[in-house]
Amino acid sequence: QVQLVESGGGLVQPGGSLTLSCSASQFTLRDSDVAWFRQAPGKGREAVGCISRRDDKTDYTDSAKGRFAISRDSGDDRVYLRMTSLKPEDTAVYYCAVPVLWLDRICQLIESEYDFWGQGTQVTVSS
Repeated sequence: QVQLVESGGGLVQPGGSLTLSCSASQFTLRDSDVAWFRQAPGKGREAVGCISRRDDKTDYTDSAKGRFAISRDSGDDRVYLRMTSLKPEDTAVYYCAVPVLWLDRICQLIESEYDFWGQGTQVTVSS
C-alpha cells in the first residue's frame, strides 16, 4: 500500500523559513509528479506547487511564487518544500500527493489529479 509521509512542520515566526519533506513507501517519488497542497483552518485544501517527473519542472500558485521552492533528492527519494518569508496566512496543514499514473506533461495544480496523500504536517506561523 502506498504511503506518503510529510515531516518538518512546526512553529516559526513571521519572516522565518521552514523545509518540509515528503517520503514514500511502496512508491518511488522520483518516477512521479509530486504536489504540495495545504489546508488552513476553516478553509478548503489548496495547491501550493508541484514538481514534474519530466525534467523536474516546477509550478507554483501565486501565493507561493518567489517564496517557496520544491526540489527532489533522488538519492534518498524525497521531495522537499522549502518555504521562506513565511506569513501568518501560510499557517496550514501541508500535504504531499502523487498520482496513480504518470502522464508525460507538466505537473498539475489540481487536487483531483492526485490519488495518494500523506497525513499532513502542521505549519504554524506566529510570533
